[in-house]
This record gives sequence, structure tokens and C-alpha cells, in this order.
Amino acid sequence: MAFELTILGSNSAVPAYGRHLSAQVVTLGSESFLIDCGEGTQMQMMKYQIKMHKINRIFISHLHGDHIFGLIGLLMTYGLNGREKPLHIYSPKGLQPILNIQLQRPLTYPLHFHTTDPEKFALLFENETAEVYSIPLVHGVPCHGFLFAEKQAAANMRKDKIKEYKIPYQQIPAIKAGADYVTETGLVIPHSELTLPAAAPCKFAYCSDTMYSEAIVPLIEGVDLLYHEATFMHDLLHQAQSRMHSTAYQAASIAKQANVKRLIIGHFSSRYQDLTPLKKEAQTVFKATSLAIEGEKIKVKN
Repeated sequence: MAFELTILGSNSAVPAYGRHLSAQVVTLGSESFLIDCGEGTQMQMMKYQIKMHKINRIFISHLHGDHIFGLIGLLMTYGLNGREKPLHIYSPKGLQPILNIQLQRPLTYPLHFHTTDPEKFALLFENETAEVYSIPLVHGVPCHGFLFAEKQAAANMRKDKIKEYKIPYQQIPAIKAGADYVTETGLVIPHSELTLPAAAPCKFAYCSDTMYSEAIVPLIEGVDLLYHEATFMHDLLHQAQSRMHSTAYQAASIAKQANVKRLIIGHFSSRYQDLTPLKKEAQTVFKATSLAIEGEKIKVKN
């Protein structure tokens, strides 16, 4: 099953040096999800060939402008293009009235708002293959990140055992789900002999914007890919704290404590034209660190 991340925006507050504001697309199975929607997001979606019509759910971390100012334009474009499928938006309280003021005409599609609680780790959405949870963060306004997780797949049947015991194909789904198999002579063949465990489900955690907070460590433990904001370098720790953001060093510290497999840092201050020093700072703590590069597609599941 496909599971990948596309970076659409990597800067904080204002666009700078060709970098845009926060937005990412997660493709998980047959669905694509938009995370945050800063100014210029739909232009980035067109530039990087994101199929906008496949996005049915938008997850907003918080209501600062650099994370939502692209949303009204996207909603209007959907209407002008004659969209009919429902669109669901998940966000902390307050987004709906902001958007209602700006919508000048009835939309061609149902728009559903789901109010989230930024203080809780909670299941926001699930389908047959995936789950999306909120991750409480520490910022100047109510804010949460998101955890995207595959559901555990069923066990894999051993073909040699199917042949050995002449197992009817009608019984294979039940065996994969955990049932034993009983032969015509009454012999019970345990599930564990007939199957191999499926791979562990892959997970992606999005944590922006936030101060350094070890409270998130158990919530993102062992994820395959972590995106964590790194607005400043650590020599500006005081400024990061006063603005309730993190440094590259702190983002890497969280990744290390949580035993994640890979870290991507982003949400860069426009004071930095060259991002290499931020990457190097993070890599002193957590080597498997890379920069959020716009247009890059990162496989969560290899």
C-alpha cells in the first residue's frame, strides 16, 4: 500500500527564498490528505502535480495565518471546478466562522467541519486501512499535530501450508484473520503454523508548530517518519522559547528520545537563506535528519 509524503511548503510566517508556507500532502492507500494550507498551497499543488480532486479531508493544526490563509482560495477553486464530493475539514475551534465570512457564494459541494480538541491525543478519522490521531502541541494558540498510521494488516498465508493441508480458498480469509484450520479428519492446525506475521504498520507524525515538549515522545514512539518544526538554530533558543517554537537541536532531541527512524525538519525562519547549518545542527544529535524540500516526495513505507 502506498504511503508517502509530499512537502508543499516549508517556511514559517512569510514566504522567503522561494520557500512557501506550511502545507503537506499525505498519500495513504487510495486516499490523499492535506495537512495545513498556507498561502499559495493550491499553486504548489498544481506545480507538483497533486491531484486536488482526490483530497477529501484537510487537517489544520492551528489557526495562525501561515497555516490557513491558502484555504479559502482552495475551497473556492473546488467550487468553480464543480466539485460535488463532500470535503471534510478537521481543526481546532474557530475556523468555520473565519471561512464563512469569506465565502461569497454557495459551494457546489457539502463542506463538513470537525472541531478537534488540541489538548487530547484522539482518533480523528479512520477507514479500512488508516487512522489519523491528533497530537497535543505547545504553542501560542491551541495547536496539535497529527499521527497518520496504517492499520495492522492481516497475517500472510503460507502457500506451502495451503497445499499441504489442501485448505479451501473460502477458509483463507478467516485463517488470515486469526482462525485455526480443522481438517476433514478433525485435526486442528493452529493459525501460527499456517501464517507469517504481516509487517508492522508504518506511521508518520507531523509536529508543527510547537515548543520543545517531551510530552509528545510516547505518542510518536518509533514512527517511521517524523516531521518536526525547527524554526531557529539553537543559538536563538531564547527567541524560540519566546515565540513558542523549537530549534533544530531540540527537534533532533525529540527524534532521538522517541526512537524514530527518520526526521524531517521544517517551518524555517526567513532569517535563514542557507538551511545547511540547521541540518548540520540537528545531525549532531540525530543523524537521520533531512530538510523539508518543497516538491520532494518522501516514502514513509519503503
